[in-house]
Amino acid sequence: MPLTPDDEIRSREELAAFLSDLHQEYLRRGHEWENGTLDRFLEALAAWTKDSDGWYQNFGKELPADGDWTFLARALQAATVYE
Repeated sequence: MPLTPDDEIRSREELAAFLSDLHQEYLRRGHEWENGTLDRFLEALAAWTKDSDGWYQNFGKELPADGDWTFLARALQAATVYE
């Protein structure tokens, strides 16, 4: 389930499957997560996003310039009301 530095999600379907797996992982072991509450999770998500260029550099990679940041932002926002 964890993404390695060489893994890529290449489609909306793969992203949806990854998120579903992440949800199942939370249900199984969320009590072990460093950021197991929504407020801590969102805070960590914002911090990692801001500093993600460093993560990529640590693995000899470049931050994807063509990522669809708006799609991800819309998905996160939609999850606040979508059933």
